[in-house]
Amino acid sequence: MSRPELPIKTRRLVLRQFSMDDLDALHAIQSREDVAKYLYWEPRTREETEEALHVYLTSTSLAKEGDGLRLAVTLADTGELIGDVMLLWTSEQHQGGEIGYTLHPDHGGKGYAGEAAVEMLKVGFDELGLHRVIGRLDADNRASGRLLERLGMRFEARFKQNEFVKGRWADEAVYAMLADEWRELTES
Repeated sequence: MSRPELPIKTRRLVLRQFSMDDLDALHAIQSREDVAKYLYWEPRTREETEEALHVYLTSTSLAKEGDGLRLAVTLADTGELIGDVMLLWTSEQHQGGEIGYTLHPDHGGKGYAGEAAVEMLKVGFDELGLHRVIGRLDADNRASGRLLERLGMRFEARFKQNEFVKGRWADEAVYAMLADEWRELTES
């Protein structure tokens, strides 16, 4: 597999490739303290957002281990950019992947992150043929943990003071789903 057919459309969302036209809307998300709170980076300057966008512009296929697919999450009815979603192919040998998502807080609590993440699970399991997909997060980010649980992922581990992030030791939580668990969820 090299890349899913884009855009991916859901009932309320369109997941598409990023473009340079997304810079202002992406910066409006990534410059926020409440968005960066549980991520590896501090609120981004416009220049840092532009650097990140250049990476996103090249994260468009899953041809080999280490590749990532990062898509803009937009509202289907308005085209407004409200976040991003990603799938990383972490291991060819072990058929592993990782999903992640970031959403503008103004659009939180409406199920958009879950709707977008389900599409990344579909790509991972149904198109790429992965055996296992994980979600990793700061263990203090309970809202994101609850979302992964609603997706059917199971809590597997809490690594105490696993990473030194933003001047402090942070716990990392790991959630996972296997391909057969995905099939059970989607075929019932």
